[in-house]
Amino acid sequence: MALVLIERFHEVYEAELARALLDSHGIEAVVADTGLATIDPLMQRALGGTRLMAPASQADAARELLARAQRGELALAEGDDLPRREGGPGLAVATLAAVTMAPELALGVSGGKGRMSLVRIVGLALVALASVGFLLIFAANLLA
Repeated sequence: MALVLIERFHEVYEAELARALLDSHGIEAVVADTGLATIDPLMQRALGGTRLMAPASQADAARELLARAQRGELALAEGDDLPRREGGPGLAVATLAAVTMAPELALGVSGGKGRMSLVRIVGLALVALASVGFLLIFAANLLA
């Protein structure tokens, strides 16, 4: 049984999900390169990703099934049965960051010293930007 390349994936879990889909339809697929992916994920990506392999006799059926899944043809008509998450951790992280950093942002307090270091200012600015990003994502989820 000669194995042929069906598709390459950037992440091992994507390849494993595709393998499970093929397996559920009777196609015996194998995820290659998992050892390298778990040892050095960046090197695995640099070498072309994780390979999904299947027998040559089932290759066309495997490719067609994956293409149908990517087009959404295998989705259920009633949609996902998972409940929609409202808010999520983004709002909690943004609120925590705002509460813990507010005194330093407002007063410039930095461990008893009179002025803040450049590193601390940059760090606080990054936290503030992340907080704004989380709030925007939360607002977008509420409006959707």
